[in-house]
Amino acid sequence: MLASEEGRVFYVSSVYEAMRLVPDEVTNGDAALAARVAGGDRVALESAFDRYAGAVKSVAVRVLRDEGLAEDVVQDTFVQFWNAPEKYRSDRGSLRTFLVTLAHRRAVDMVRSEVARTRREQQPPDPDHFSVEDEVLSLSLSETVRNALEGLAQGEREAIALAYFRGLSYVEVARSLGEAEGTVKSRIRSGMKKLAVSLAGVTQ
Repeated sequence: MLASEEGRVFYVSSVYEAMRLVPDEVTNGDAALAARVAGGDRVALESAFDRYAGAVKSVAVRVLRDEGLAEDVVQDTFVQFWNAPEKYRSDRGSLRTFLVTLAHRRAVDMVRSEVARTRREQQPPDPDHFSVEDEVLSLSLSETVRNALEGLAQGEREAIALAYFRGLSYVEVARSLGEAEGTVKSRIRSGMKKLAVSLAGVTQ
């Protein structure tokens, strides 16, 4: 069990506990389905999603206790499967087991990242490592970042502001802007690439 800010608690089950929630059942055709995905067949990926997205999400919800974050895990899991379907071995278990294991690892990583972020935020500043120069640099960077953001397209700027400054998930950003999740992710990626170029060398 891992605790986060304001008393919020994340329950992290082991992958074995997670698997008990989703009984393993080797499905005929798993290997063929994975082979089709490996061949770039998007219909096969959709078939895998239809079959196993529910099981994947149930494990993610179990770990994260958050529907929005769990949906992000589902998305990430199937993207990972699409990018590296050859990692699935039918002789080692069902495709459902493989996908659920990927989802569990991703969800646990998210919990650990959240806990680490919370600890950093709760760490008091060390006066021995803070100076006027640090404050000036911080203010300068803030101004530079604001200027760089102003140079982005409105859609990119809004999506990045919601995701990085308000801490919303992709799903929440999409709902807030009334856009498709894929559109939001694309805008964030393109905007972040532009920011990386604009800010290159600033913090060196």
